[in-house]
Amino acid sequence: MEPNLGPVLTALARSAVATSFGPRPPGAAELLADAPTALGERAATFVTLDRDGVLRGCIGTLIAVRPLGFDVVRNARLAAKDPRLPAVAADEVSGLTVKVSVLSPSEPLAAQDFPTLLDGLRPGVDGLVLKDLDGHRATFLPSVWANQPDPERFVAALLRKGGWPRRIWDGGLRSAPWPKGLTAERYGTTDYVSAP
Repeated sequence: MEPNLGPVLTALARSAVATSFGPRPPGAAELLADAPTALGERAATFVTLDRDGVLRGCIGTLIAVRPLGFDVVRNARLAAKDPRLPAVAADEVSGLTVKVSVLSPSEPLAAQDFPTLLDGLRPGVDGLVLKDLDGHRATFLPSVWANQPDPERFVAALLRKGGWPRRIWDGGLRSAPWPKGLTAERYGTTDYVSAP
């Protein structure tokens, strides 16, 4: 990753949101016409939008399936319409803080119980993906550690987010049953932020 790519990525994300309100928004290829070649490398990204410290949207991909620039455009536009929140309005765009997180490839964690998982996490460093055979799946970016600095609270909040039964996450995780087929993966991010 080129060291000065941050301003390019955050400007691209802001432009993708700003140009998405018209009847025929420009496609990613149009927005990337003069982009650096590094934006053509495959990468997984998350785009987070907030205004005055309030989350306005956060959408991303965990696996590198698109070129970096295309992934940022896609995720920025989807973040502006995050279904969990009211859609971003056109007059909000200039006041948004835009964060683009470029993910490292994930690696499996060899955990088959919660004590092993909790002891293997690196607070403030690891993003975490949990998934099971019943279709539950959830992730937290490493930045979530700022609000959930304790590994047990971090994992419990992720289990709650993913829809696992309350009996698993609402109590001491160290003695909680490990859900059937649960797997854990960790990843890191390189974050680029642009304030309004």
